[in-house]
Amino acid sequence: MSGREEAAAAAATEEAEALRRLHGARAQSAYDRAVAACRYAGVGQDAAEVVPTGPVGRAANALRLSAESLAALTMAAPDPAADARCARNAAATAALAAQVAATRDDADVTRSVMPSATASAAALRAALAASQAAALAAGGGALGRDAALNASAEEAERHAVVMARAAGWLKVNTTTG
Repeated sequence: MSGREEAAAAAATEEAEALRRLHGARAQSAYDRAVAACRYAGVGQDAAEVVPTGPVGRAANALRLSAESLAALTMAAPDPAADARCARNAAATAALAAQVAATRDDADVTRSVMPSATASAAALRAALAASQAAALAAGGGALGRDAALNASAEEAERHAVVMARAAGWLKVNTTTG
């Protein structure tokens, strides 16, 4: 391998590692939001079903799968496409969890400590937007490498964290985001 080829290979590896950190941080943040929303809604991983039949089972199952995906992320070599898909899947899990948490808020309007329905709806919209942005960053020709789509997904994730905190799903002192 020539010096130029070695330099190109090193640059590609460095870029893949930087993208791994970017996608991995976004995946972890989305997973933390999902865990918090599920906790808020009283859904544990023990509610996971082999064939989920409702939103609670789907959210719990997605949470379990996201945890496995995050664990596998650290075991494989950096792959921007796979890493972006992991972040996309974690964001989709967080969106499912947000739907369950928002439904709980809608059904439990008598709780005196419940955040407003507006905050809950805003958190759900932000979670859905973060999931869509993560899907765009991972999909099509981007394959996790498009800087603009990655930046958009990062911003959407940060906004989803803020909205989850405002809804009371994510503790203010949590370091996610």
